[in-house]
Amino acid sequence: MKKRVLSGIQPSGVIHLGNYLGAIKQHIEMQQSSSYDCYFFIADLHALTTVRDPKKLAEMTMDVALTYLALGLDPEKTTFFKQSNVPEHTELAWILSSVTPMGLLERAHAWKDAVEKGAKEKTVGLFTYPVLMAADILIYKPDLVPVGKDQKQHIEITRDIATHFNSHFSETFNQPQELTPEDVAVVPGTDGQKMSKSYNNTISIFSPEPVIKKQVMGIVTDSTPVDQPKNPDTCNVFQLYRLLATPAEIADLKEKYQKGGYGYGDAKKLLLEKIMETFEPYRKKRIELEADLGYVDRVLREGADRARIEAKKTLDEVRKKIGTRP
Repeated sequence: MKKRVLSGIQPSGVIHLGNYLGAIKQHIEMQQSSSYDCYFFIADLHALTTVRDPKKLAEMTMDVALTYLALGLDPEKTTFFKQSNVPEHTELAWILSSVTPMGLLERAHAWKDAVEKGAKEKTVGLFTYPVLMAADILIYKPDLVPVGKDQKQHIEITRDIATHFNSHFSETFNQPQELTPEDVAVVPGTDGQKMSKSYNNTISIFSPEPVIKKQVMGIVTDSTPVDQPKNPDTCNVFQLYRLLATPAEIADLKEKYQKGGYGYGDAKKLLLEKIMETFEPYRKKRIELEADLGYVDRVLREGADRARIEAKKTLDEVRKKIGTRP
């Protein structure tokens, strides 16, 4: 029996190498397995906590859709949709909020960070963000939710909310488990921190080559002279290269580092070549998709139609349990 897998990605900026290696690559691989029933969605409602420009939100949402389809997502194998096209998410979120303790949300990392850093806008949406996320997950009753190690708390909160609902209205929701593959490394950004839009240290995969070149050539390195040996284990350029290269290519670059006489500038050029080579076929596919946005819209609508079949089943069950079903 297939295990249901669910994951969402927020349209909050240009998709970068960290998004691909940390999540999208695994999503695409999972759809090829006969072991998984995949549900992947674009979390455009979540983006409203930070994005207030309707044109920008629409553009970023389309960017995520184009990226997934260009990178190989197959809408025949995966239920791929836009969160806002499935209104059952928001109804379930309100129902779950009625049984969610305040203390549980006050412990959420995003809310604590906003309070501690004195964020200008501490909105209700930011505070209740984990409730909508729980609804996103629980409405499809998935077995597994792929997340990074820094996102495990979201799944823990989801399980707590499911438990609270079940204790009030009888057993309804399962306990989804986080899926954090051990072989998925943290992708370093150009400054050595985890690659993230919030750190402004990303490397794009679909931007024009001059943009990507500027990002790659800006990777922070130490001051070891060209003629001296270098430590590949502490070099951001090498760590990024090894995530894309073959074992033989990795061994070759490692030897050059340890031998000396090979500069970081040369390594950055090699990394740029590898990025362009790796994503060249996907870049061509994306250009084709950009010429047929009607197809992309149709994929999202049809995906939402399939998702709503499952979402309605769960919501009908919930409505019956709480007493609101006609």
